[in-house]
Formats: sequence, structure tokens, C-alpha cells
Amino acid sequence: MPRFALLIDYDGTPFNGWQRQAQGQPSVQQAIEEALAKLEPRPHTIAAAGRTDAGVHATGQVAHADLARDWDPFRLSEALNHHLKPAPVAILKAALVPDDFHARFSALERRYTFRLITRRAPLTHDRGRAWHIQHPLDIAAMRAGAAHLIGLHDFTTFRSTLCQSKSPVKTLDEITIDSRPTTGGTEIRFHLRARSFLHNQVRSIVGTLERVGAGSWHPDDVRTALQAKDRAACGPVCPSQGLYLTGVSYPADPFAG
Repeated sequence: MPRFALLIDYDGTPFNGWQRQAQGQPSVQQAIEEALAKLEPRPHTIAAAGRTDAGVHATGQVAHADLARDWDPFRLSEALNHHLKPAPVAILKAALVPDDFHARFSALERRYTFRLITRRAPLTHDRGRAWHIQHPLDIAAMRAGAAHLIGLHDFTTFRSTLCQSKSPVKTLDEITIDSRPTTGGTEIRFHLRARSFLHNQVRSIVGTLERVGAGSWHPDDVRTALQAKDRAACGPVCPSQGLYLTGVSYPADPFAG
């Protein structure tokens, strides 16, 4: 059975996360598997690089599917997009990959971006797609706090108590924070890069850095929280709607060319 990699873009607002739900609540995985069943009528199970939570978006999710037919990749993506309507899910590219390619286990790196908008007025166009904060934030202070998290650490403080990872030890390769003017305020973006992340790690980190930017925490308090290895030492976990899975890297880019 030929294996295809799918590059996926979706708005996570109407979904209860990526993973198919036993209770029948809508998920991105279910939407794509049902679209595949329109092309090849049988049950389908696809695997993804990251199991995003409810309300989390993606611009660069990757999944793989095993199909019976040797599809032309372009025609496969077009057919899937037709059957995915009107769900806010799009197949950006499809590619034939080797049988040993696995969207999750072959991945070398995952990249996330978190969008935060500071302005007094409520969000309109970005409602549900960014975290709205009414007070200004000190970006230099947040960068100083983020520096304590780069590298190999025990991230117990910054993971959900429901996290199923065998170890809290992860290497965080990058956190960059940039800003740009937006209508009525400022948009701040947090970019994080690592081989893999713990459950709620990104949202826990951003929520903690927001406290630094607001002046409630000193940048060095982030190091203290990390060293505590205690979930109770974490700052607030920020809402899901600002988080985007933006890319996944593999030893060979399945979508190159």
C-alpha cells in the first residue's frame, strides 16, 4: 500500500483537538479520515506529527496515510480538499513517501508559534486566533526570562499533570520573541523549536513569560520556577487559541520539489 505524507493547515476553533474522540466530538483527524473514506471506502487511520489540543491551530501539521491506490499527489490533495469542505481544514501538499516514513517518529524537529495581541479594544478579526491582553508587555524582560529555558532541562514545572511523556527532560533549541504593530495595538509572537514538546509545555512557558512581561515576575523567577521541578511553580497556562503548529522537519523533506 503506498504511503502518502500530507501537509495540513487548519483552524482548530471548531475541533476538540487533532485526535479522534471516542465520544464522537469533532476532531481534525476524524475530518481527514472521513474525507479519505470518500476516496477509498473503508476505515482509515492516519498518524500526525503532533496531537494538537482543542482550539490549537496548524499551518504546518504533517500526517501520513496508507492508501490502496497509487494516487497522483496533486490529485490526492485536490480530492481531499473537495471532500473536506466546509471544514476549516486544507491539505496544502501530498507526497508519496517511503514505507518507513512516519509522521511522528521520523520527525527531527517541531516548531510552534504563539500569537499574543496587546490592545485595549476587544479582538475582532483575530478573535479565536490570538490571546488578547489589554496591558502592555516588556519584550526585553520576556526575552531575558526565556533565556533560562533554552537547552536541556527537566521541564516538570512546565508540563501538564496529565502529560503521558515518559520523561520531563527535553531540549528546547530556541525561543525567539518578536513584535509588530497591529490595528490598535501590538502583536507579539513567541517562536519555539525543539525535537519534541511535553503536553502544555508551550502554553505554560508563554503564560509564565507573560507574567514577566507584565512585571509580576522578574526574569530570574523563570529560572527559579524551572529549578523547582514543581507544576505549582509555573505561571498561568495561556489559552489555546493563540497556538499554532507551524512546521515539522524530517531527515529528508517529503514535500521538496
